[in-house]
Amino acid sequence: MQVTQQEMNQLAAASASPSRENLYAGIHKALRAVMADTLLAVGRADPSDPQDVADASGRVVGLMDLCASHVQHENAFMHPAIEARTPGVSGEVAQDHVEHLHHIQRLRAAAQQLPALDAQLQAGALHALYLDLSLFVADNLQHMHMEETRHNGALWSAYTDVELRAIHDALLATVPPAEMMLVMRWMLPQMHALERLQVLGGMRQGAPAPVFQAVLNVVQPHLSPRDWAKLTQGLGLPAVPGLVEA
Repeated sequence: MQVTQQEMNQLAAASASPSRENLYAGIHKALRAVMADTLLAVGRADPSDPQDVADASGRVVGLMDLCASHVQHENAFMHPAIEARTPGVSGEVAQDHVEHLHHIQRLRAAAQQLPALDAQLQAGALHALYLDLSLFVADNLQHMHMEETRHNGALWSAYTDVELRAIHDALLATVPPAEMMLVMRWMLPQMHALERLQVLGGMRQGAPAPVFQAVLNVVQPHLSPRDWAKLTQGLGLPAVPGLVEA
């Protein structure tokens, strides 16, 4: 999976414009974070502690569910948009998605079986799960790089930002509330302050106040005091969690 220097130059030129709508950046920050966190958690899980084993199993299953949903969202919205105006560009990544879904099934099954294994087998199975998950994460890091370079280049060359926002809004409308909250928990803390403020500022305008407050409550424990202060100041909110002005 190679990206040419020309594609990198085109990406850099497009990225220099703050007006360009990037449909991959936010969700990929979330996925990189949850993948890394899950991998580290599985690596440090104590195979002699049933609670550690159960937690590792649950975290891998949750990650696989999120990744499978992400693949389906991209297949349903991103790839058709790319192929409609730049035919052939998404073919390599589409094949990756097929392989990823098979890998997801294998990892989910291994994680689900782990707690029920004989105690003498759990240490080996846990380590095998860790190694297989490592390969999955490594493959996905390369895969997301391709999407954020080649796919973004295709989208930016073929669509206006208004059209890209419409694609993004249509995708978001299909995301269940629980999944959306999970994505917010992992995405917003990984964004820089201006990105975070832009996302939450837009959400504040369009979402009911209780939903907006729920997102703040989910995100606040994962922000440093300095980042939380930047966010509340930018939104014009009190620094005390649980207070949202109408």
